Amino acid sequence: MTVAIVDYGSGNLHSAEKAFLRMSREGSGEPVIVTADPEAVRRADRIVLPGVGAFADCCAGLDAVPGMVEALKERSHGGGAPFLGICVGMQLLSTVGREHGDTPGLGWIPGEVVRLAPNDPDLKIPHMGWNELSFGEHPLFAGLSSGAHAYFVHSYHMRPRNPEARIAHCAYGEMVTAAVAKGNVAGVQFHPEKSQETGLRLIANFLAWAP
Repeated sequence: MTVAIVDYGSGNLHSAEKAFLRMSREGSGEPVIVTADPEAVRRADRIVLPGVGAFADCCAGLDAVPGMVEALKERSHGGGAPFLGICVGMQLLSTVGREHGDTPGLGWIPGEVVRLAPNDPDLKIPHMGWNELSFGEHPLFAGLSSGAHAYFVHSYHMRPRNPEARIAHCAYGEMVTAAVAKGNVAGVQFHPEKSQETGLRLIANFLAWAP
């Protein structure tokens, strides 16, 4: 059992690797690798796609790794391996990103990524810092209490076409998508690797997730 964290030049890889390694050691002990090798992704049992920066830049970075998009589609979108996108890695699951023009996403969870539009002028963009999560029943949130807090840094968020794909949200002058899921594919807008006990619990849940 191997967890592959995809390296495509966009993501807080060291922090993510450290958090996943810690929870792996406390759980079943599966190896965690950071890789830019599509074949390693094809062999992985779980896949994590981090991402920071602009949507279009992350798309370009992913496309620039020969064979990586195809490997992700083959192993997760088609092959059923549990997949977790983090921050822009979650946004890339959408149909289109609206940041600095329209950029096609992976399209695994239909929807669009749009700029935050809080109805309170005192709320700054980017949305940065801790915020309270609201979520329903989903294995990724097992053991977490309502009102758990997570750490966000973003100016855009995903609006899934099917509201049922939104499995968690937070309030920031509007309903902000905090997590999405469809089958074996999930994503979180917040940074679990920076979200202390909440984030570590979610990572542990992902490592045990059997969709």
